[in-house]
Amino acid sequence: MPGSVPSPFSAAVDDAAPSSVPVSGPAHLLRVSLLMAGSCLPILGAVLIAPVLPKMQDHFASVPGAKALVPLALTVPALALAVLAPFAGVIVDRLGRKRLLIVATLLYAVFGTAPLWLDSLGAIIASRALVGVAEAAIMTCCTTLIGDYYSGHRRVKYLALQTMCASASATVFFVLGGAAGSAGWRVPFWVYAVSLVLAPLMATVLTNPAPRATAEVTSTPATPQRGFPWRQLAGICALTFFGAMVFYTVPVEMSYLLDDLGVENSGVIGLATAIASAATVGGAVTFARLKRSPDPMLPAVLAVCAIGFGVMFLAGNAPLLVVGAVVNCVGTGMLLPALLTSAMSRLAFEDRGRGTGLWLAAFFGGEFVCPLVLLAGESAVGSLAGAVGVLGLVAAAVAAGLWAPHRRTAGQPT
Repeated sequence: MPGSVPSPFSAAVDDAAPSSVPVSGPAHLLRVSLLMAGSCLPILGAVLIAPVLPKMQDHFASVPGAKALVPLALTVPALALAVLAPFAGVIVDRLGRKRLLIVATLLYAVFGTAPLWLDSLGAIIASRALVGVAEAAIMTCCTTLIGDYYSGHRRVKYLALQTMCASASATVFFVLGGAAGSAGWRVPFWVYAVSLVLAPLMATVLTNPAPRATAEVTSTPATPQRGFPWRQLAGICALTFFGAMVFYTVPVEMSYLLDDLGVENSGVIGLATAIASAATVGGAVTFARLKRSPDPMLPAVLAVCAIGFGVMFLAGNAPLLVVGAVVNCVGTGMLLPALLTSAMSRLAFEDRGRGTGLWLAAFFGGEFVCPLVLLAGESAVGSLAGAVGVLGLVAAAVAAGLWAPHRRTAGQPT
């Protein structure tokens, strides 16, 4: 369209040629299964030991500062992942996806099971930070390989499937951690050894992808034809950082919101959280089936998230709170694959590892600060529900800000 200015959130690069790897048959299914399993390992690291934190707290009660240090065992992998994912992305582009993925998957088992024989709380937290290092490489490699192997609608489909698997596995790992933790707080750490099974399969089944032909990069006279798309990726990464806070609000804060409404039964709280998780999966399925470009969908998806937050803010009882959480999670289930697909469309093969690492850093950085932002909001407005309402207003404002350029562009003559 004459006179139109490319949006910083408009897709710039995508693969024009089909992938050389099979897209059907047993080998294809095994490849996809391994990539999805690898993508779930960072989720395992994030939630598996949550049910045993009280037992860890009791075990290390005599350690100075244990009340603050024990929760770090849960959150420090996400922080390490956020900090190191960009560096993992650079290594991915230079050394290759498959090699780094196999090494990181093996190290994941070593670092993940280390608390089984470590007696120092400081050493355990250090091992957990190293788990985050391995997770940064694993998540970057798996996501990059999905972008390498597939293009077009297949890429959208498998990135949405990645979101579905991550959301569903969070519930499974939480239950597994609770069941294993009944035998002692160290027992859940044995589950990290599952990566020893995945690594040999990855070495056998996964192939090193080759570059495919790419479309031309949309550019202005002041922009080089070939170069890393810093400006466009900066825009989607900033939106992803905010989107991660939106995404993690319900999983992190749902139990506290229910408690504020007088719901103390852990079974009821678990059921409510499971219903919300199912809605996230439903949102990801919906996104995959719509088969539409992600960028124009982002304003509507964020608006759905904002509506869900608004209902949660107004809820005076648990059922209405759950309704609001479900609406929000339908939106977040669509939001994550939309953001990731949008980022992938900007990246050529040579830059995909670095770009994916930057995107993951933005996402997990948003996850890490989410509870801190809501805590600050709670202090400012006087209640957690109020803080959620403020976040909903911000999400609505961001949706409006994204929608305005699309509306202006749509109104211009062709």
